[in-house]
Amino acid sequence: MTPRRDGPALGRAPLALLVPAALAVLFLLLPLVALLARTPWGRLGDELTSRPVLDALRLTVETSLASTLVVLVVGIPLAWLLARVEFPGRSLARALVIVPLVLPPVVGGVALLSAFGRVGLLGPALRSAGITLPFTTAGVVVAHAFVSLPFFVLAVEGALRASDEEYDVVAASLGASRLTVFLRVTLPLAWPGVLAGLVLAWARSLGEFGATITFAGNYQGTTRTMPSAIYTALQSDQDAAIVLAVILLLFCVAVLALLRERWFDQAMAGTVRG
Repeated sequence: MTPRRDGPALGRAPLALLVPAALAVLFLLLPLVALLARTPWGRLGDELTSRPVLDALRLTVETSLASTLVVLVVGIPLAWLLARVEFPGRSLARALVIVPLVLPPVVGGVALLSAFGRVGLLGPALRSAGITLPFTTAGVVVAHAFVSLPFFVLAVEGALRASDEEYDVVAASLGASRLTVFLRVTLPLAWPGVLAGLVLAWARSLGEFGATITFAGNYQGTTRTMPSAIYTALQSDQDAAIVLAVILLLFCVAVLALLRERWFDQAMAGTVRG
């Protein structure tokens, strides 16, 4: 009988690992505890019902969901391409996908302006088509998708690589086309990883600030999301900024807790099993 990996056979966890782990937990929790401790809870109700906060919350939810949908539509084919198709430059393509992860967000915003701004690379073509992206709600969606797409692609590519490609080969040997294999075999097997990637991408969109404020601006009701509202409040009223930060924190925790309860645990477990 094979002993459990966390059973007595391995012995007690060494202090040399427990102490740094405890310090890491403390490092992550202390700022959040300090934020909650400094929160003027009496202002929470007033801020929650104020028009600027309601507008920012609405815009944050709408644009983050829209960007997650964009990421889903374009990210799955890209992840499949990187995981299943051998082509020259695949390593370079994967590196380019990862670049937005390491870029400072403001650099991402400048890059978006350079591509889609009025005088950007595609600016004239977009204007002739009647499309305006910078400093619009659509621009917020574009900025969110730009920074969250790598998270989704990496999660899905990992799930695809972990799943057994032999099932694809068997389906193809039975006469299924490559598209049918993808839709009927590959994608269902990788679906837990897709769900996990969606959560990661959506969570990244909820907290996006730098690229958004650079590319889309900070206009109430149009481009001011919750992170931008927090930044604006911080310039004049620190207590209000803290309250807004707590509202966003509680919203994110509540949503992620709900997702974890419903299907995120299953998604992550499926990714690990794959």
